[in-house]
Order: sequence, then structure tokens, then C-alpha cells
Amino acid sequence: MTWFSLFPQSRLRRLIATGGAVLLLLLGAGLTMPGSAAAADPGTSEPAYYDVTSPSATTGSLAAELQRLGYDVLEGPLTNAVPILATPADAERLRHRGLVVRYAGPLYQPVAASFVAAADTYYGGYHTAAGHEAHNLAVATAHPDLVVLRTIGQSWLKTQGRGGHDIQALCITKVKAGDCATNTGGAKPKFTLMAQMHARELATGELAYMWIDYLVNNYGGNADVTRLMDTTELWVIPIANPDGVDIVSSNSTRPVSQRKNAHDNGCSGTGRGVDLNRNSSYHWDVNQGTRCSETYPGTSAASEPETQGIQNFLAGIYRDTKPSADFSAATTDTTGTFVTLHSYAELDIYPYGWTNTLAPNNDDLRTIATAMSRANHYDVVHGDGGLNYFAPGATDDWIYGTRGVPGYTIEVGPNASGCSGFFPRYSCMSSFWSLNMPAFIALANAAAHPYPTGH
Repeated sequence: MTWFSLFPQSRLRRLIATGGAVLLLLLGAGLTMPGSAAAADPGTSEPAYYDVTSPSATTGSLAAELQRLGYDVLEGPLTNAVPILATPADAERLRHRGLVVRYAGPLYQPVAASFVAAADTYYGGYHTAAGHEAHNLAVATAHPDLVVLRTIGQSWLKTQGRGGHDIQALCITKVKAGDCATNTGGAKPKFTLMAQMHARELATGELAYMWIDYLVNNYGGNADVTRLMDTTELWVIPIANPDGVDIVSSNSTRPVSQRKNAHDNGCSGTGRGVDLNRNSSYHWDVNQGTRCSETYPGTSAASEPETQGIQNFLAGIYRDTKPSADFSAATTDTTGTFVTLHSYAELDIYPYGWTNTLAPNNDDLRTIATAMSRANHYDVVHGDGGLNYFAPGATDDWIYGTRGVPGYTIEVGPNASGCSGFFPRYSCMSSFWSLNMPAFIALANAAAHPYPTGH
């Protein structure tokens, strides 16, 4: 998840008024300031992580201005610096404009030259969109009593007749009559896990792949999994942005840092596309990003076929138990839970994400998030999360705000180490799995009665 909307607009205006005038002069004048040298940059033109500071301006005003200029501002607290993903040439241009730019680490982790990727994998073992589709079909074919495979929408390229993909969802349960329908008629509560809405967040799709295998391979052998699958529909959308994943995986050892979908918008490189996690029809905000920025929300709410398919599917399977007013509570007879996986920041995020005002079901929402945190040891946050960041138009807020279903985001992975960043070593998946599988179980267990207090 890229954190461009780092500050509320009113606070941004205050920051720019107090420190931004000096910053704008620095950025516009092309001045080289003493102390602008950084740790040695990589001897390559590849993008890398950098921390940026200004000798004269606050990190808040600096983040706002870097965002305005189109830089890929990343997640993380703004205590000491603004983290960005940039090429060495971009970093050098910022230094020549008077900013201190420190090389923080490589985008890529080493993949041995001798490594031979298995079919439908890349970058040490991550699965391509085609690999996920083959896996979905194989699992559904091998376990017809446990898995139903559905098509819930299409990618942008497919709607244009230019290849692309169906958006797929698996229903995993001990299948009985009436189960896994794409409507609210089923008797079982539902938990949905969605991954790789942001294509470059590799670990998320892989966790979905592992979750599918864990469930079907443990039915009848693990009492907790068996009970869960006997009583709950466990839906999985492994790849919410398959066109974007095709772009990412087009280089098997140096994945492309594509966040958005593949919607042609006149922008080149990774500027192409729409940020699907700013495109929902709930609190969509035209000001989230310009056309080529990483958080471009699209031309209108739910403009993208991926968004339309996912929203229509979720609205079909979950009962609406919440009045339309933002701060009217969902009822205590609500069933179901939802999580969307992103990376990276080690956070368990609960509604709302568009405002710091507490959601009307805040106590119960936080109780579930706390249960997740006991499993993965991530920080529990909502709103700007203490990081001055809001996400209007995000899916987790949409499902709570429009259906009343508890919606969560897990930001997978740390801010430092070889397991951080968008492209962690594939070997990191074992630790990500051991931390987050129990959090998935906690969410699934909460689906039967998520709001015991109604507050």
C-alpha cells in the first residue's frame, strides 16, 4: 500500500504554510545544500528505497510536495524522513534541489543466477496470475466436496478484448445443498480473504495460495479446520488485480513495480492504470491522486471492472445490516467478516480508514482486530493509524460502510530486513504464513457473530 494521502487536507495546508514555502523554494531553485550526500547508491539504474529529509521543512510538508511532484511515497511513520521508491537518477535530482536523500535499501532481493523458476512462478517462487488460475482449477477439481470455483468479474484488459483475465473466487467449505451461492441465501456465515489488489505486493497473493491449500489439506485431519469448514463458507479471491500481476511477473528476476491495474490512461511505465484500493464507491475521492500517480482513484467511483465485479460479488453474498448513514451501527445479527491483504507495515487495520472518527461498531471491530494482533503481533490501528494517512475509496471501508460487515486490512511484512518491501525473498513466506494464518483463523471464527455488544 502506498501512503500518498499522508495528511488531512486542512493539516497539509497548515504544514505547507509554515514549512512548505521554504521547501518549494528549494525544489524550484535547484540549489545544492551542504550535507546532501547519502549512503552509497546501488551501482544500477534500478529503483530502490530512499529516505528523504529537508534542512528547512517538516516531513509532513515534504511528503505533500513529493506527492504533488509524482514521487512514489511509501508507508511508514514520518518521524525522521519521508520514505520513497525512486530511481537513483530521481534521487540525485532531489539532492540537487537541496534535499537530503539517503539510500535505504534495494527494491530487489538476490535471486541466484542458477535458480530455475518452476512453471507459472517467478522471483524465487511467487505464482503468476496463470499459476493461481491453474491452482484454483486443480484444487476445485480435486476436492469437489470442499471447493466451488466462481468467476466474479473481469479485468480491464479482458473487457477490452485484449487478453486479460477473469476475476476468480473460491468457496471452501464442506459443501452442502445451498452452499456457495452468490447470494445471501446460504445458511453458513461467510469469511472472505482477498489478495493482490495492489499487484506489486507479492506476499499477499502467495498467502492466499497457502490459505487455500491449508484448508483443503487439513479438512478431516485438523479438528479446528474441520469445524470451521463444516460451519462457515471461506471465500478466497487470490488475485484481485490479475492484469497488474501479469505486468509485475513479466520480469522473473526483477519484477515490475506495478501497483495499479492495466487501464490505459496515457501514462507510461507504472504510471499506467487506476489504484483499485481508491476506486470503491464508498467515500471515493477525486483528490486522491493525479492520473499518473500511484493512488489515482479513476475517473469516477467504481469506474474499473475489477472494482465492479468484486463489489457486486460481495454485495451479493453478504446481507446488508447497516443503515446508510456513516455513523449508524450495523445490527447485532450481522454475520460475516472480510480481510484484504496488502504490504508492508505490520498493521492490522480496522474501519474506518477514511476518518479518525470512531465507527459506530468500534468496540466490536477493535476486539476482532485485537484477536488478529495476538496472532500476528502487528499493531492495531484505524483512521490515519497515527501515521497521518487516510484511504478513502478502500475496499475494507466499503464493505463495512455499505453492508455492515467487519472489513479489515492486514499490512504484511516489516519495514526493515530482507523480508521488508514489496519484493521480499520468497523464503520469507514461511514466517509471513506462521504469523498470519492464526489471524485468518481468528477472523473466520468471528464470522458467525462479529458484533456481540453492538458497539
